Amino acid sequence: MTDGQDTSAPLMFKRVLLKISGEALMGDQNFGLHPPTVERIALEVKRVHELGAELCLVIGGGNIFRGLSGAAQGMERTQADYMGMLATVMNALAMQSALEGLGIHTRVISAIPMATVCEPYIRRRAARHLEKGRVCIFAAGTGNPYFTTDTAATLRAMEMNCDAIVKGTQVDGVYDSDPKTNPDAQRYERITYDEVLQKHLKVMDASAIALARDNNLPLIVCSLSAPGGFAEVLRGRGKFTIVEQN
Repeated sequence: MTDGQDTSAPLMFKRVLLKISGEALMGDQNFGLHPPTVERIALEVKRVHELGAELCLVIGGGNIFRGLSGAAQGMERTQADYMGMLATVMNALAMQSALEGLGIHTRVISAIPMATVCEPYIRRRAARHLEKGRVCIFAAGTGNPYFTTDTAATLRAMEMNCDAIVKGTQVDGVYDSDPKTNPDAQRYERITYDEVLQKHLKVMDASAIALARDNNLPLIVCSLSAPGGFAEVLRGRGKFTIVEQN
């Protein structure tokens, strides 16, 4: 028993990749990092780690710089995307600091080599970190422009042989419309990849959804706002949506 949680229920998945947006780290701010929010999410990761799950993370960079937004304002797209990748490294280092403050051994692994602050991405080394119980945070996307961190998360999840991707959002699943603006929005318990694409539901970008579909990788969409919610979802409890094949 850890932090008062029931550890007897089995996990649905042994190895998972948690994808969260950079905006999730802002808290109530309009920009940047909110340390208490980073620490709260780190605590959710710790709870799941203590249940025996092998965990890796991909964090977006939109709280600092979003490449697509920079390009829309006249910046050259490739350069803007590289700046966005660097923003994800900053977020990864912040999350590493929070996790290690909680006693969780963590590695930041970047697709863009920067040996002074983190490890370069080497697939077999990263897999070994997971086997040893370390949390891996994959940063700098795929290392290539024109690819989002959603696509990077799906790619890394497959390379690490993850059992599922968990997309942490501000709502407790996938809805047919925005529940923040439509009180009658309906939440899906289960939905297929093709339905997500056909209905243009804003779960992940289309490339990421297609990649997950083609490799039969389950996607769980849930909220990270409730204390212990991430752990509950991995034990098949609480509210969430599973995106999978028919």
